[in-house]
Amino acid sequence: MTTSSVVEQRNDIDCRHVVILAGGKGVRLRPYTTVIPKPLVPIGEQYSILEIVLRQLASQGFLRATLAIGHLGQLIRAYVGDGSQWGIDVDYIEEDSPLGTIGPALTILDRLPENFLLMNGDILTDLDYAALMDHHAANCAPLTVATYERVHQVDFGVLEVIDCMVATFTEKPPITYSVSMGIYGVSKRHLERYTPGLPYGFDELMLDLIERGTLPASYRFDGFWLDIGRPDDYDRANREFDVIGPRLLPGMR
Repeated sequence: MTTSSVVEQRNDIDCRHVVILAGGKGVRLRPYTTVIPKPLVPIGEQYSILEIVLRQLASQGFLRATLAIGHLGQLIRAYVGDGSQWGIDVDYIEEDSPLGTIGPALTILDRLPENFLLMNGDILTDLDYAALMDHHAANCAPLTVATYERVHQVDFGVLEVIDCMVATFTEKPPITYSVSMGIYGVSKRHLERYTPGLPYGFDELMLDLIERGTLPASYRFDGFWLDIGRPDDYDRANREFDVIGPRLLPGMR
């Protein structure tokens, strides 16, 4: 690596920036989200999801956060403000209409460092975001997807049928697969070909990168992760917060 490349990488780390998607309507969490935006729903009677995420990011060296807001966005502005209460500089993108997962970042590319973090605003995890970004930068990937292994227990006997004959049989097999955690390391230069101001989803970006042979990378994680947009995960987070809270916010009381 040349001296200039080292300097650029160092500067990129020094200005770590995250774009947090906080504009969704939280349909799956109704009626909670009828009057409260999903990133502000309470966890453990003391914190909102978004506060936990911002505290984590600040403790891991992220200096700037851009919140993409829409539904009840004025409440998020009032709650978070400029982020100074948690040691992180916060600004906002207002979505007049939904822009998808990638769309908000396209509108502010000129304000982002070469490598930045993009994530949903309803994630509870003890993932080391800084380590994810180090991995992303070191691998020079266009996109690095934080992935989690899920196991689904099939409730039926599974048959493999070939030419109308049963070739194999497995009774209620577990199926293991990797899912996206909703957290991504992104290289800005790979987004410059897309049109700002138009909706653009994570699925569209993934398919386009794969089709063009510019393959995204995976960052496997096996720690704690809940998608609070799912009612079951939200209920679990509140039930278990006394146990999981110190993992999310070390030193919390």
